[in-house]
Amino acid sequence: MKALISLSNKIMQRYLPDPFLFVVILTLVVFGFGLIFTDSSSLEMVQYWGNGFWSLLAFSMQMVLVLVTGYVLASSPLFKRFLGFLASFAKSPGSAIVIVTIVSMIASWINWGFGLVIGALFAKELAKRVKGVDYRLLIASAYSGFVVWHAGFSGSIPLSIATADHPFQDMIGVISTSETIFATFNVLIVLTLFIVLPIINRMLMPSKEETVTVDPELFNETAATLEKEALTPAERLENSMVLSIIVAVLGIAFLFSYFIQNGFALNLDIVNFLFLFLGILFHGTPKRFLAAVQEAIKGASGIVIQFPFYAGIMGMMTASGLAVVMSEAFVSISNDMTFYFFAFLSAGIVNFFVPSGGGQWAVQAPIMLDAAQTLDASVAKTAMAVAWGDAWTNLIQPFWALPALAIAGLKAKDIMGYCVIILVISGVVISLGLLFL
Repeated sequence: MKALISLSNKIMQRYLPDPFLFVVILTLVVFGFGLIFTDSSSLEMVQYWGNGFWSLLAFSMQMVLVLVTGYVLASSPLFKRFLGFLASFAKSPGSAIVIVTIVSMIASWINWGFGLVIGALFAKELAKRVKGVDYRLLIASAYSGFVVWHAGFSGSIPLSIATADHPFQDMIGVISTSETIFATFNVLIVLTLFIVLPIINRMLMPSKEETVTVDPELFNETAATLEKEALTPAERLENSMVLSIIVAVLGIAFLFSYFIQNGFALNLDIVNFLFLFLGILFHGTPKRFLAAVQEAIKGASGIVIQFPFYAGIMGMMTASGLAVVMSEAFVSISNDMTFYFFAFLSAGIVNFFVPSGGGQWAVQAPIMLDAAQTLDASVAKTAMAVAWGDAWTNLIQPFWALPALAIAGLKAKDIMGYCVIILVISGVVISLGLLFL
């Protein structure tokens, strides 16, 4: 295993480009595939790309806020103490890897945005406290927990088909989450991954000679200090806790109202809202809060620049029909036994180019649902096969890793050597579950 890890890390360090170059290469690949496998002309592919380029602006801003509000909350003194308390249970590098994997999986199963941020922040805290733990593997282990998100409470596909008036209701009706998220096959796959992933991540620990550690002092942020001799009314306001408490109380009051009316229904906006107002409260003064924001925003450049390119790729995939061509190719080689496996595999491949669960479902659902009905397969299980495929290849998709990498201060190639191996093993677990459960 150590030899395999060493080889995988060396390959990724040598050949995996920067995430921006990765998305540029991916753009050219999709452009070429569109010309080869669809009837689209070069001009049409350019138009599809340009028309889709800004279609993820709202989502991009949400992801920036996931990073910024998560970092701000984690850098507050109170939350640091909480993460430190959790990290105190890790007594060795091996236990640190296991604990961060489990915490990340639980958080991701509750809500994908929550999992992305909490996993990376907790990994940083563990790196401060546990001597000799490989920092790259810590972050990769935290990110690996993200694989279960689409089988959990925030899974966009199962939640969509459980909602009245969803786009495919005339074809399949409304399907309860008892048949998808809480179905026996899905719960067993999740539980198996909760056992397998921590063990695998523990086994991925490199040799002592190849272990990469970090100096804990590098994680010590300089907090804004209270100005004892503020000379102006403006400076007094900046260092006053009164305004922070008032606005935080307003935000928390809204959250109580929301949860009373909607139950524990987390979405990305609510997670960001929660992180933001807890961050304001826990930092105490506006000056300390704004200093944390200024520090956090430095890591958002990758999201701001790269997400529009992914939106352009998604535009080419959907408007040209390339995503449909890919899906139909897998359906054509399926039978009643292998259908769920090929639905999972096709979704994993399409996810490289359409990194949005909802967007991917809109493209693949008509083909997959029609095939399921033709083969007399379970529609609910088909939907979950697509959901698992969408979540699975996120393990090696820089699109989703960007917030975690920004928090960690690493590059994609630093963790992808581990993620490739986790991808293969988790793919086997999910495939067996879809085939035989």
